[in-house]
Amino acid sequence: METRRRSMAKALSWRVVAFVITFGIAFLITGKTEQAIGIGFIDSLVKIFAYYTHERVWFRVPYGKLKPSEYEI
Repeated sequence: METRRRSMAKALSWRVVAFVITFGIAFLITGKTEQAIGIGFIDSLVKIFAYYTHERVWFRVPYGKLKPSEYEI
């Protein structure tokens, strides 16, 4: 089962990686650290909520989920 805290932790950890990528691309394009940080921050802020929502929607979708066994050893 995927808890809300786990979904948020995954969203945050992914956004750290994605921020570094976005920052790098923005820096290559603009050549300015401040602008690259701003672009990376705004991108991360928007996409963290999008990712979290996406995770929670998929949590409710039964497609591809295995049914838990009736017992465990």
